[in-house]
Parts: sequence; structure tokens; C-alpha cells
Amino acid sequence: MPVLINEQIKASEVVLTGLNGENLGIVSREKALAMARSERADLVCTSLMSSPPPCSLVAKGTGKAAARKSAAPSKADAGRGAGGGGKEKVKELRFTAHIEEHDYDTKLRQADKHLRSGKPVQLVVKASGAKEAAAAKAVLERLVADLKEAGAKDTGIQTSGKGSQVKLDPR
Repeated sequence: MPVLINEQIKASEVVLTGLNGENLGIVSREKALAMARSERADLVCTSLMSSPPPCSLVAKGTGKAAARKSAAPSKADAGRGAGGGGKEKVKELRFTAHIEEHDYDTKLRQADKHLRSGKPVQLVVKASGAKEAAAAKAVLERLVADLKEAGAKDTGIQTSGKGSQVKLDPR
């Protein structure tokens, strides 16, 4: 992301932060540049994603380095999607369309335990063909009904050719 300094900033108004991190509010670009000159500092635009853009007064000559340093953590966080950086992982439990009763009870207890501890659960039922798709959806509907005290559906039951899935969030 390019860093804009002083006259490179074209916005008519900016949200200004002072040299010591104090919030100076929304001021005109000209006033912000005048304050930067009077305090022998640089006016640095830290993001172009909002209007008016946030700008900071920083010590003369350290503008680009300070802006890159403040922008770096947000860029690193944005790169972590499903990789699970700061977000809590969703526990995935897999079932077959024709699951035995004792296996069903075991998986049901696991899902209940995760939901009651405050963690979301993704329930996935594999179907080997179109004929098993209805059975897969029926297993999920039964699971959702059995877990209604511990969790609520975050997504509807999603059905595809290979099976069905639903995500439950803790209550």
C-alpha cells in the first residue's frame, strides 16, 4: 500500500491524530498541513479505505517508516482467513448417511460437549450418491433437533452431491 505524506494527501478533510497519539478530530487538509509545519512534523495518511482518511502527525523524516509499521499488523491479520490466526476453529464432526445408533450417540455427545463449552460445531454427513442424499439430510435434521438445547443453527442445512452439512453455534 502506498504511503501518502504531506502534499500527496488529496482529501479535503482528514481525521487527525497528534504527535502524542491524541485525537484531534476532523480538520481540513490545509489546517492539518499547517499544524504539521508548525510542529516540524510530517502529515502521514495511514489508510485510504475510509472517508475522511485517518492521518497522523509524526516526527519529521520518520513518516514512511511509522506508517508502514502501523499498517503492517492489519495487513498480516487480513491474510489469515480459514488458516485460523486469531479466529476460533470450528470443530467438524463427520457422519455417514446410514450411521449405527451407538455411533450416532457418541458423536452427539461430542457435539453437545463442544457446544456447551462455547465452541461452534460443523456437522457433515457424507452421501455416496443421490439416493443417500435424503438420508444424509435426515441425519442432520435429527442432530439439529437433538442439539437444540446446546446450540442453534448458524447456517441452514446445505446439501450438495457429496452430502449435507450444517454449522451450529453455542446458545
